[in-house]
Amino acid sequence: VLSAQTEAPFYEEWWFLLVIALSSLILILLVVFALVLHGQSKKYKNCGTGKTISNMEESVTLDNGGFTALELNSRHLNI
Repeated sequence: VLSAQTEAPFYEEWWFLLVIALSSLILILLVVFALVLHGQSKKYKNCGTGKTISNMEESVTLDNGGFTALELNSRHLNI
């Protein structure tokens, strides 16, 4: 009976503290990873709308004889 009273409770054992510390570290890393992914998805969503607008502008310039047609004409004149 005396040996049971002198033993430290399980929450003061080194292995329990190690498990709690590692679990906390994993939880913090998961939260940081989720926040980073959430921030990048917002950034790419905003860039995606701008990308479609720029693609539409490029198609308009190409259809109207844009920069590439001008470049091809200048190369042909140099030859």
